[in-house]
Amino acid sequence: MFVRIVKMSFYEEHIKSFLNNFEENKNNIRNFKGCELLELYRDKTNPCIFFTYSYWKSENDLEHYRQSDLFKNVWSKTKPLFNAKPEAWSVDKVETLQ
Repeated sequence: MFVRIVKMSFYEEHIKSFLNNFEENKNNIRNFKGCELLELYRDKTNPCIFFTYSYWKSENDLEHYRQSDLFKNVWSKTKPLFNAKPEAWSVDKVETLQ
């Protein structure tokens, strides 16, 4: 399992559109084969910045998602809303303390 972190920065006037799109698609993303968790975060100091954290069983599962019609549809509606280039990281979880 690994974690995919994506940082997205939006024009303020497009945040509602982004959140609506996320709301419409979050369950389909979460239930995509190989996705084990999906979280959305908002920066405390800059409300135009959001992060998604998704947990994937394998890199192949993430790649299948990225090639899917679901991703293409979500991304085509999200990409025009950005005010900066998104950043993404794939990381291995080392430890969790609860």
